Amino acid sequence: MIVIGADTHKRTHALAAVDADTGQLLGEREIPASDQGHLEGLRWAHELEAKIPPRKLDYPGQLQRITRRLRALPHTARVRVAREQVKRIAALTREAETLKRELRDLIRRHRPELLAETGCGPLCAAILIGQTAGAERFASDAHFARMAGVAPIPASSGRRDRHRLHRGGNRQLNRALHVIAITRGRIDPETRAYLARKEAEGKSRIEAMRCLKRHLARHYHRLLCLPAQSTCSGHLPTATFLR
Repeated sequence: MIVIGADTHKRTHALAAVDADTGQLLGEREIPASDQGHLEGLRWAHELEAKIPPRKLDYPGQLQRITRRLRALPHTARVRVAREQVKRIAALTREAETLKRELRDLIRRHRPELLAETGCGPLCAAILIGQTAGAERFASDAHFARMAGVAPIPASSGRRDRHRLHRGGNRQLNRALHVIAITRGRIDPETRAYLARKEAEGKSRIEAMRCLKRHLARHYHRLLCLPAQSTCSGHLPTATFLR
C-alpha cells in the first residue's frame, strides 16, 4: 500500500508518497494550492499507485491485479507480450515456491534447529549449510566469521578506537547473516535491546549491526558444528549469543 502525505501551505502543497510496508520514499510532488493543483495531485497519485514495484511481482494478488488491467486494454502486440510475461512470472513463482518447500523439508531433516532461529528462513538456512560446506573445517568461529566477511577489521586512528567493514569473504554467507540480523533487529525484542546498548556505547547504527553480525557468526558456527544426533533433540536458545 502507498501512503501519501501533504505539507500544506498558503500557495503550494508538498506531497510525498511512501511505501506503507517499508517506509521507502516513492515520489515527491509540489502542486499549486488551487483547484487545478488538486487535480494535478490526484492524477499524480493515480499514476503513482498504478505502478507496481518489480520486487512485488511475485505476489499472487499483484499478478491478478495486472491481469485484470491487461484484460481491459485493447488487444495490441504490447498487451499480448505483457500477458505472456505475467504468465511466465506466475509459473516461475510457483516453481520457486516448490523449490523452497523442498529446501525446507531437506533442512528439517538435516539441520532443523536453523529453522527455529528467529530470522532464519529456508533460503538463509540453505545458504548457511551449503556455503559453509561443513563448519567443522573452521578451527574457530573467528575463522568462520572471517570467511563470512563479518569479522571487523581494526581501523583505529589516534585516540579513536574503531573497526571498519570487511568487504572480503563469502558474500553469500555475508548476505544470509545480514538478512538474519536485519530481521532480528526488527522483530526480536532482545536483539533490539542489544543494538540499543551498542548505540548507547557510542557506536553508530551500522557499527552496532556489524557487532550483531559477528555474534551471529559465532552462534551459527556453533549450531552448524553440532553433531546430527544433537540437533534432533532441540535447538539452542536464540538469546544466548547476545549475553
